[in-house]
Amino acid sequence: MTLAKAYAATAATAPLGPYQFERRAVGPHDVQIEIAYCGICHSDLHQVRNEWGNSTYPMVPGHEIVGRVTAVGAHVKGFKVGDLAGVGCLVDSCRTCPSCQRQLEQFCEKGAAFSYNSTEMDRKTPTQGGYSSSIVTDEAFVLKISPKLDLAAAAPLLCAGITTYSPLRHWKTKAGDKVGVVGLGGLGHMAVKLAAAMGAEVTMLSTSKSKEADARKLGAHHFGLTSDDATFKKLAGHFDLIIDTISAPHDYNKYLGLLRVEGSMVLLGVPPEPTPVSAFPLIMGRRSLSGSLIGGIAETQEMLDFCAEHNIVSDIELIPVQQVNEAYERMLKNDVRYRFVLDMKTL
Repeated sequence: MTLAKAYAATAATAPLGPYQFERRAVGPHDVQIEIAYCGICHSDLHQVRNEWGNSTYPMVPGHEIVGRVTAVGAHVKGFKVGDLAGVGCLVDSCRTCPSCQRQLEQFCEKGAAFSYNSTEMDRKTPTQGGYSSSIVTDEAFVLKISPKLDLAAAAPLLCAGITTYSPLRHWKTKAGDKVGVVGLGGLGHMAVKLAAAMGAEVTMLSTSKSKEADARKLGAHHFGLTSDDATFKKLAGHFDLIIDTISAPHDYNKYLGLLRVEGSMVLLGVPPEPTPVSAFPLIMGRRSLSGSLIGGIAETQEMLDFCAEHNIVSDIELIPVQQVNEAYERMLKNDVRYRFVLDMKTL
């Protein structure tokens, strides 16, 4: 066992504060990582504050984890001490169900083990996340991080990166495709960068005109102001794929009308209330409305390699762990461009 320092929530209404707990001993198939940086995802806030109704405490959040390997088990072949490595949202799965066999561990039919607010596959041992000094994870769920990438800025790739890369790959985005990205935040800014690197013609769709300069700097070729109804007329039937990153209530039907015949709109954000969807925008063009959740381990490694090849990382604000509660409040106000990352050396 190893004593880990951390920041944890002890209740839904309590601020995060210093905490210590024991990580398991390194087993024969395990990799131990000294955590250098951990990104802050909006889902951390949801779970810390029990907004999804399934939180258990004490909770150490964090699933955008990067650092260096400090120990490996006797049977580990893919990592050695000193390697850069990362852990994302998943730390295990059943590995035998049809989804796992298709390398879609995030959809494990027996229920995957997530990095925190979850349990190991024994359904008893709580998992704790990356707002901590170290983590021990089975080699099969550890990812290689290229030294070409800025390590702190690479941390959000473990969630924001794969969450946007996976639908772009699944819907076979290629050079010349017209891709719309709804919302310029932690997810949206990664969707713009990745789609542009794949050769797509990218349009940022935002309610805020002030986002246009940033969107173009990130790689967007066009900008559509969605607070102006004229935008929906101008861009009707335009897109092959729309990546919708918004978690606030909005009208899906208006955006479905922007798709070409047989185009697809993919939801990544989770609005707090159900959203009515009319059949007509779908029927009149054989359009699809779908959702996507992170990605499997193989696809996440593919994404990291793609980012290393194209020099893609997140735009971040690096902060000491002692500012995590302030960061949560700023995140609620969209006061970050575009991802907070905790410097775990400040623990």
